Amino acid sequence: MTRSSGRTFAVLCLGQFAATAGLTLVVPLLPFYLRGLGTPQAEIPWWTAMSLAAPAVVQLGSAPLWGWVGDRFGRKAMVVRAHVGLGVAIALMALADTAALFLACRVLQGACGGVVSATAAYASTAAPTDRRGRALGSLFGATAAGSLLGPLLGGLLGDRIGFGALFAMVAGMLLVSSVLAAALLVEPPRRTERRGSPRAVAALLLRGPQSRLMLAAGLAAQTSIFALLVVFAPHVERVTGSPAAAAGWVGVLQAVTWLASCGGSPWWGRRNDRRPAQLGFAVAAAGCGVAVGLQSVAGVELLVPLRVVQGFCFAALVQSVLHVTARQVPDRESGTAFGFGTGVLDLGQVFGPLVGAALAVLLPPAAVFAAIGALLLVAASLAVLARPQAVDRPEVNREKVLR
Repeated sequence: MTRSSGRTFAVLCLGQFAATAGLTLVVPLLPFYLRGLGTPQAEIPWWTAMSLAAPAVVQLGSAPLWGWVGDRFGRKAMVVRAHVGLGVAIALMALADTAALFLACRVLQGACGGVVSATAAYASTAAPTDRRGRALGSLFGATAAGSLLGPLLGGLLGDRIGFGALFAMVAGMLLVSSVLAAALLVEPPRRTERRGSPRAVAALLLRGPQSRLMLAAGLAAQTSIFALLVVFAPHVERVTGSPAAAAGWVGVLQAVTWLASCGGSPWWGRRNDRRPAQLGFAVAAAGCGVAVGLQSVAGVELLVPLRVVQGFCFAALVQSVLHVTARQVPDRESGTAFGFGTGVLDLGQVFGPLVGAALAVLLPPAAVFAAIGALLLVAASLAVLARPQAVDRPEVNREKVLR
């Protein structure tokens, strides 16, 4: 790796870390923040759910559009724009004095953000073809690191400095990352061929069997992971028999999960450069499913290794889906493909909590974990079906669709 490419990926990873840490810094504290805005106690779960879902729903439309703009006018500008947009949205959250205004800021976040897809598109263009998996692996390692440290810092600082100062600090982090991106990143060379519309790229991805099945597999996996968030803490409380002990164990178990993801992301990225990413996803989703299913019968100490396995395997999922979908379109359309892919995967943040809540009501605790594990096994099966076939000729079909 040359000095310039090393600097490029250091800037990208720093930005990815800042964006993820900034979002996860605040998200776990949303119920407390909404309570401080004067939201009635009975309405807090409703406003929390809408605030969590809003960016994902909006990004289903905005992410492909921003990806298309980046494909057409430059991907460096999209990296800077994503950080600035996210920073502005979070800064405005500090000024919101009602739950409705806060929700509007979350909608703005979804409309102007899209850090993951913008950064992934830039990295994919900047990296050599045989190292794109490694580039995505490094970025998602930074995402895992941000997911690990963000809630920790939020929990430590939320009571001490207040939510307004916390939002301002996050916005400042994103401003710094946007300035570094503007100053240090170099626009990758772009080809001048005619580009398809976002609708054409989306149609190509949904018609192609590999990309369609991988997007379905990724959505199933994301839904499973976010469903697990709903039922995991109550399960730990049942296992420990103490709310106080459960809070500490949940923190430890979340930390080891993200530590394992942080280490696993580059490993899976390198593997995707050497072998089909569909099969890597299948192995990882199956491992994740088994680890989740076993958590229903494990004691609290045994949950630690199971969460390590879950975190390591989870690190492969999103990056493998994006790796496959981007390969189904010409390089000049990869930004749009990344945007559409992340938009579809973000729907898992919407469906997952609903699925988790429904399972918790309908099934006994052990069966809930088994059902979530089974959904991950379904995702693994879809990825196996999406594996490359010798007769596939995507380079012919994709050019025809985009014309």
